[in-house]
Amino acid sequence: MKPDKLSLLKIAVFILCLLPLARASWIVLSGQAINPIEFITRSLGTWTLVLLLLTLAITPLRKLSGRNELIKLRRMLGLFTFFYVLLHFLSYVWLDKFFDPADILKDIVKRPFITVGFAAFVLLIPLALTSTDAMMRRLKRNWGRLHKLVYPIAMLGVLHYWWLVKKDLTQPIIYACVLALLLGFRLWQRRIRRMPGD
Repeated sequence: MKPDKLSLLKIAVFILCLLPLARASWIVLSGQAINPIEFITRSLGTWTLVLLLLTLAITPLRKLSGRNELIKLRRMLGLFTFFYVLLHFLSYVWLDKFFDPADILKDIVKRPFITVGFAAFVLLIPLALTSTDAMMRRLKRNWGRLHKLVYPIAMLGVLHYWWLVKKDLTQPIIYACVLALLLGFRLWQRRIRRMPGD
């Protein structure tokens, strides 16, 4: 893909990543949300998970399509994932808990879905902080090892959403299946690489 077309693709993806936030904000500000705090918090959380899975999908899509330029989108999607999870976390501690540390700590300890969600958020922080080219050069091989945390983070994210939903599990099951396919593809690729030649 030519550099100008790649730049246009990056701009398009950037705008698309902002649309869920713009839509959720409009729904809340226009008074369409019955429970605005719950709506904005859950919407941000859902899009965090969607973007995380899209980030993980880049490698399989690149290998299956042969379009290596797709790798250029992975960092942007990863940073948008952190952007959304940070807003998700802030909406919880600010709008829901009013920055009450005792209430937040009580929630983290006593409510399993909050516990795993908080763990996923904490694990995402070092990935966001080391996403620059300078950090990649500085950490060298350790950068790759560190960023493999994205796999348990994705598992925790799906589990967080699964435990949050109380009745209809359709969406959590879909996310779990997508994650299983993405991780299964990586295991399959690893197995192929380890197979001896004919």
